[in-house]
Amino acid sequence: MSTTRACPPPDGPGREQGGPASAGSPAPAARAARRLRLVGVGGAVPLSRDFTRQALYDWGWLPAATADHRAAAEDVLLVVSELVTNACLHADGPEELCVSRSGKVVRLEVSDLGAGTPTPRSPHRAGRPGGHGMFIVQRPCLDWGVTRQEGAVGKTVWAELAGPS
Repeated sequence: MSTTRACPPPDGPGREQGGPASAGSPAPAARAARRLRLVGVGGAVPLSRDFTRQALYDWGWLPAATADHRAAAEDVLLVVSELVTNACLHADGPEELCVSRSGKVVRLEVSDLGAGTPTPRSPHRAGRPGGHGMFIVQRPCLDWGVTRQEGAVGKTVWAELAGPS
């Protein structure tokens, strides 16, 4: 499934959204986000996985208490790897990773300057090399999609995954 939905606004590189709640703003437990600038960074995929893994630890998803919790965290790490890899292969590298959570949903966003639109290959051919990235992304996700800023270059590919029950 692929849809288009607005991304939450940026709050600056490497910063976590949320903080003392004020009138009309979400409580820290309701919305938390972290951003990682990836422009010109070598090893963007393992760096993104480590950054996401640390967020999962900080938010209490890790260490996993059960096999279901472990599987949910591994799905998040797999999807972030695929999204960043796709930006590296097809869009001259990622610009930024945003990892956010709201309740039991984690949202991953990878921004790049690429013009293409990722789509799962159809039909999916498991025995062939390459072309599996978005197929892998869509499997564990609640939803995923692409957003573009009007008049701006690039896109943000996002994916949402459910947390452990």
